Amino acid sequence: MTTEPRVPLLDRLPDAAPAPAATPYADALAVHGDREQVRVIVPGHAADPVAAPRLAAYFGETVLRRDVTPLIPGLDLGPGNALQQARELAADAWSARRTWFLTNGASQANRTVALALASYRSTDAPVVVQRSAHSSTADGIVIAGLHPVWVQPSIDTEHGIAHGVSPTALAAVLARTPDAKAVLLTSPSYFGAVADIPALAEVAHAAGAALIVDGAWASHFGFHEDLPAQPLTQGADALVNSTHKFGGSLTQSAMLHIADTEYGRALEPLIERAFRLTQSTSESTLLLASLDLARAQLVDGHDGITASIAAAAEIRDRIRAIGRFGIASDDFAAFDDIVAVDPMRVSIDVARGGLSGHQVRNTLMERGVFLEIATETCVVAILGPGVVPDIDRFIAELHALTPTDAGEIPTVGSIPAPGEIVLPPRDAFLQPSVAVPTQDAVGRVSAETLAAYPPGIPNVMPGELITAEAVRFLTAVSNSPGGHVRGASDPSLETLRVVAHG
Repeated sequence: MTTEPRVPLLDRLPDAAPAPAATPYADALAVHGDREQVRVIVPGHAADPVAAPRLAAYFGETVLRRDVTPLIPGLDLGPGNALQQARELAADAWSARRTWFLTNGASQANRTVALALASYRSTDAPVVVQRSAHSSTADGIVIAGLHPVWVQPSIDTEHGIAHGVSPTALAAVLARTPDAKAVLLTSPSYFGAVADIPALAEVAHAAGAALIVDGAWASHFGFHEDLPAQPLTQGADALVNSTHKFGGSLTQSAMLHIADTEYGRALEPLIERAFRLTQSTSESTLLLASLDLARAQLVDGHDGITASIAAAAEIRDRIRAIGRFGIASDDFAAFDDIVAVDPMRVSIDVARGGLSGHQVRNTLMERGVFLEIATETCVVAILGPGVVPDIDRFIAELHALTPTDAGEIPTVGSIPAPGEIVLPPRDAFLQPSVAVPTQDAVGRVSAETLAAYPPGIPNVMPGELITAEAVRFLTAVSNSPGGHVRGASDPSLETLRVVAHG
């Protein structure tokens, strides 16, 4: 009898599942938290259910044990610590030169980038910024004292939403701004419209400007063949990821990545300095661990993403088949700045069915169905990686709505054009200001950033003249169900804060 040579089991199983992605920080935190300890240290609950019975009952003792102070050797302190390993794995996953873990959200990332750009090259050199950037970018402009030059996105007047910036529009602004040191763009949009990052990077770099992409809604890009590529592989020099949005980490956790490019290498030490100014000195270990776990889940999550893409496609198909509402993204081909659409987002034109988006979002929320974004005409549903919702219930609840469900809905109208820039944003924000009746603010210089929320795109910046059109728009948003104007000192919007002498 001939004895066959012994073949290792894994070699005999070509279809065996690959080893799961490592989670060094989450694992190290679990080991540390589960040790028998005497905690005479912050946080004050000391992971003691007797001392903190309400916390323990609400969150569970495991959460308390893993909520620990920073600067633990091996965990986040010392060469090769677990947090450093987790960040390096994240950098590899997003094709980055370096990655920072953030516990103050992608808003922190945008402010960090702005502060870094303040000391990048000439402090007076302008920065070209997409006008529909998130309000946290506007915050960063104010904090850092940047000199913005706006590049306008395309406007979808039918749906009342802003899309992205075309390479042609960016080239035209850069031609008028030859000393621009950076370009700040947003892709994808809140509705999932993806900009032509390779062409935009080529335009920016030809003008000698770094390209920073706010990809808050793009954490999942690049992790599946049916998703768009992530921007760092397409020429972007820095990338903001709101990882909790589409990466599955805990709310308020995010990442900031830089590319291994000439611009990325120059920005790296400046971003590190700015990071120290914006990150909490008591950063949450729970949020940090969630970033480590979310990265691993994306790396291992191909099948889950496949399921979510299929579920989103089914929702769109069923809405089209019923015919009462439309799919807003079906009309995106008319815009030359849009080269792809995120397939895990479902943008629904409810105006075709006689409803207001604000009405739909607010009423469905009361019925236990939560949507991400609403405008006057549309709502947007998002399916995170691996999420397959109850499609039957969603379709039924949506189509059960009638125009009378939430009473009379005010008309918001189209997005207003920005007012004239009179003062630099930081100067206007810091100068003495006064609150005046909203109608009296028309023609005055705004001292605050005013952004219809959601989605949080600034409609008025500090230093801009407040227009009658903007007042009408923001007042209508404020009066809409679920509407809110972020940045307004007076939440009722009965008054607006303006520069005292303006």
